[in-house]
Amino acid sequence: MTPTDKTGEGGVIIAKVDDLLNWARLSALWPMGFGLACCAIEMMGAYGPAYDLDRLGVIPRPSPRQSDVMIVAGTVTFKMADRIRRLYEQMPEPRYVISMGSCSNCGGPYWEHGYHVVKGVDRIIPVDVYVPGCPPRPEALIGGFLELQAIIRKQTVVAAPSAVLKLMQKQEPSANV
Repeated sequence: MTPTDKTGEGGVIIAKVDDLLNWARLSALWPMGFGLACCAIEMMGAYGPAYDLDRLGVIPRPSPRQSDVMIVAGTVTFKMADRIRRLYEQMPEPRYVISMGSCSNCGGPYWEHGYHVVKGVDRIIPVDVYVPGCPPRPEALIGGFLELQAIIRKQTVVAAPSAVLKLMQKQEPSANV
């Protein structure tokens, strides 16, 4: 069997729009990483040649307007919380958040004895993937990106038209009959 037999007439490939767009998204994740504490060192190590996140299509960007993934690495204080929310709101849709480390996930050892630490970045912005550890190794961050890619792979981009949804609601039998 030749490749032309599988695809039809001379190399035509048929795919869903969702699959094509999700493949493009998960193959080019551009994170905006900013280090808030010691987890940032491990994040920088993941970008280095030993782990090479570039092979996954992960290329760090310095601006929130060029990024689609935010990596919150380290302790989030109340003073920094407003700035994190502002940067998140400047990112284009669809946007994703990776919370890296115990301090970012749940406040770490500092929230109980300090008045200045937020008990988890998810109280400020929605988080898609949590990377555990104190500090997490670069392998854990790579695992977080792979988990994020699995989430993106399942997303649907094309929604049903609102007219079709209204028509389907009218055809449903009522429970009062």
